[in-house]
Amino acid sequence: MNYALSIGKFLDQPILVSKFSKAVPALLLSGGAALGLYNVYKAPAEDNKKVFIKNLCILGFTIGSALIATRGIKPLTIFGKKIFKGVNGLINVPGVEVVKKSQHKLIEEFLRKNQVHPEAGKILEKAKSKILTLKEIRQLYSKVGSNKKGIELLRKLIPDPQNVKAADIFVEIRRLSLLGIIPVVGGILGGITGDVLTEKTWGKKLADVPNKIKEGFYQYFANIFLCNIGAASALAIMEKMGIQSKTYRAAGMIGGIMVTGVIGGSFIANYMAKKFLNPIFDGKNHHHSGRLKDIYSERKPEALDIGLHLDDIATVAVMSGLRWIEPALPIMYSISGYRAGIGYRNGPEHKKQYQHRHKNNNASPAPAIKMVAGPKESFFKPHWANNPPDYSVYKPFEEFIKHGNHRHKEANNVFKQQTFIRAEQRFKS
Repeated sequence: MNYALSIGKFLDQPILVSKFSKAVPALLLSGGAALGLYNVYKAPAEDNKKVFIKNLCILGFTIGSALIATRGIKPLTIFGKKIFKGVNGLINVPGVEVVKKSQHKLIEEFLRKNQVHPEAGKILEKAKSKILTLKEIRQLYSKVGSNKKGIELLRKLIPDPQNVKAADIFVEIRRLSLLGIIPVVGGILGGITGDVLTEKTWGKKLADVPNKIKEGFYQYFANIFLCNIGAASALAIMEKMGIQSKTYRAAGMIGGIMVTGVIGGSFIANYMAKKFLNPIFDGKNHHHSGRLKDIYSERKPEALDIGLHLDDIATVAVMSGLRWIEPALPIMYSISGYRAGIGYRNGPEHKKQYQHRHKNNNASPAPAIKMVAGPKESFFKPHWANNPPDYSVYKPFEEFIKHGNHRHKEANNVFKQQTFIRAEQRFKS
């Protein structure tokens, strides 16, 4: 057995897949908690409560919907009466105990009827309830896979991947697309809920809804749906051409993903948003919808967007019959859901607004306003009077000190000190 094949067999161990699937909720929740706490930490002190509530809503809705999509909801029974029938998940991974029981029965039956090498026997005993190492996988296949019955056992113990048939391609695309869209919708709903709970006026509560929907549309089309379509189209073509090689099929699907997702996905998603969403959310800007020169004015692809195409490798793996990657899909799709929830936009039209809303509290504070004595005709004069800061409307100095900001408090103290010194000078003169 070559090294690449042994790695594939190692990852395809049912007990490994089952244990990883069991660990995904804990990984998602701990990762979400860490991200939420980090966002609270870097936010200004006065916004900590607001940021905490918003992150709790966005991450809670996103992670919850991702787990429901993959695992479903168990039936609810009260006093023996079924209140809720439950919902089946879109990924079916057997539980750890079920896998252990199946493997124990399979290996016991084989050992009763066949003589094996002592070293292979020890590995099989371990395989009943534990994950085998890469070295043990190679040893097992070399010592047991030399005869027909041994090969049959290994195929049952670690099933070979099965290519998706042409008739099942669109069923698989529908399933994977649902897995992607549910966390995105959850993120949007979580973001809206967070704004409703933290903002005071309905204008502010609903101000960011268009951006959330646009980002959700971008994440789903550019990073999920169009990539699935590209992979499925390439697979359908290869099925028609009679290509059965897993290597060629995987390469073809990656090529389809590159064309429709990585290269064209961002452009297509932005164009569709400008053509259909902008006229709905911002009628006054509907004349921008057909223009291509400002196609990235709201959303440009970033390194993280390219990184999110790792889930497309999962799409290729699933369509190639490699089921070990499926439990990781909720983690990948949750990133898209989170970005939809915060209404992330990074184009020139929105970048400054986003940076202002998500400014880092660790940045150096602005220097305190200094007051200097001026000529007799102006009692006091700020040093920036001839070059005022970028305020939309210039207000008297007394308006600034009412906000309670540390800069304004310090400026007020300086103002009082300078007033006392000036009065003392006048008294002496």
